[in-house]
Amino acid sequence: MGTDVAKREFTGADRVQFRRQVSRGTEAIARMLADGLFTDQGEPPEPLLGMEVELNLVDDEMNPAMANATVLDAIADPDYQTELGQFNIEINVSPRPFVTDDTISLEQALRTSLNRAEDRASRTDNHLVMIGMLPTLTHEHFAHQWISANPRYDLLNRQIFAARGEDIEIDISGIPLGEHHPTERLHTTTDSILPEAACTSLQLHLRVAPEDFAAYWNAAQSIAGVQVALAGNSPFLAGTSLWHESRIPVFEQATDTRPLELKNQGVRPRVWFGERWINTIFDLFEENTRYFPALLPVASDTDPIDELDDGRIPALDELRLHNGTVYRWNRPVYDVVDGRAHLRVENRVLPAGPTVVDTMSNAAFYYGVVRGLVESDRPLWSQMSFNAAAENLQSGARAGLEAQLYWPNVGWVRPDELTLRRLLDLADVGLRAYGVSGKARARYLSVIEGRCITHQTGSVWQRKAVVAREDAGETREQALRGMLRDYVTLMHEGEPVHTWSL
Repeated sequence: MGTDVAKREFTGADRVQFRRQVSRGTEAIARMLADGLFTDQGEPPEPLLGMEVELNLVDDEMNPAMANATVLDAIADPDYQTELGQFNIEINVSPRPFVTDDTISLEQALRTSLNRAEDRASRTDNHLVMIGMLPTLTHEHFAHQWISANPRYDLLNRQIFAARGEDIEIDISGIPLGEHHPTERLHTTTDSILPEAACTSLQLHLRVAPEDFAAYWNAAQSIAGVQVALAGNSPFLAGTSLWHESRIPVFEQATDTRPLELKNQGVRPRVWFGERWINTIFDLFEENTRYFPALLPVASDTDPIDELDDGRIPALDELRLHNGTVYRWNRPVYDVVDGRAHLRVENRVLPAGPTVVDTMSNAAFYYGVVRGLVESDRPLWSQMSFNAAAENLQSGARAGLEAQLYWPNVGWVRPDELTLRRLLDLADVGLRAYGVSGKARARYLSVIEGRCITHQTGSVWQRKAVVAREDAGETREQALRGMLRDYVTLMHEGEPVHTWSL
């Protein structure tokens, strides 16, 4: 959805043309795969680490700041861009080689960039927060008026509601904050998709050779539950204690184009884990084409098959736009750079924050474990059902480190125990295969190990901090605001979250 969309109204003819173009784009992908027209066909791609980090904006009182236009003007850096909500911005980190100590240099560059952006934002009395879900957001902040000014966001909002035909319902039962705390429930409706904007994430990109794409995607799917359990940082929304990683159910519900009747018929949701392991990237593009109607049917007259016949690499604008409105937790990406096509896996399950080193550690763990699984003697996904992987995601998001996940040859296991016993070693093997230095491997994997040993993620710390404040007599609103102020202080100090005290 990063593409600007000028057209505001669509006809039936637009939809027919768009469907044709997406279908032709899918045919073009199949032909390019068969003809070896991708950059990395038959050769290992240079490992590149690329990421997008979504950020929240707050004022001096820790309220959501509806000020992204003002803040972006102050930052004046093209790496920072608008996002759906006026309380969001995003930083795009240019891909860098994923070898030797380059990950540490990337960490330093990201920290420098964020510090500079915070300094400039603070001159407007606004501040940046890396957190999975801003705890001071309330229902009032989901009003349509707070959608960012770029017309594409309002258009997306209108198209989703046109498909749905009724207000969006958010209905999530949380987990108790402690033994003597009741289960809390968020049940609300909204006339905008802004609850989606509450879900601020870390998105990781990995370029892969076409023949390896299926293995990397399957591997990413298989560890999604472990990822969210180890990195949970989104426990509160609208004053309510929800899941450890509440982004997962909130995003699923906030972008659901299906009324109840279509859900009952089994129509697939646009926020989708998927339904099967795949054999080729073509499987995913074909599913997107077959199952999901267009939200933004902006079509051109350029036939991608004609482009191939003329010896050119097609841009596949319609396929890419359509792909961007099917919100898979691990999404296939087709891109063309300098006239050469390549494929990427985009991992979307992780929350932002809490600190830069936590962010880099989450990334290193993901890249390392995925590479380790791909190079294992027997694929993990051949030993577990796809439904087990999907259930792991829901369980890990809901219960965090207390979740019970299914793992082949282990059975039911907590994510911290699984990580300490198996996945840290696997991640180290995978990172070493990329060429990441021992110094960098030790730095980032020790952070993941620390969370498992101390049993503290960003979500755990936030929940403990709110309980402590409420036990001291504060209201929920006061506790959330005070917790967030402490969070921001510790975020700037930069020590990993497993070392944070209350």
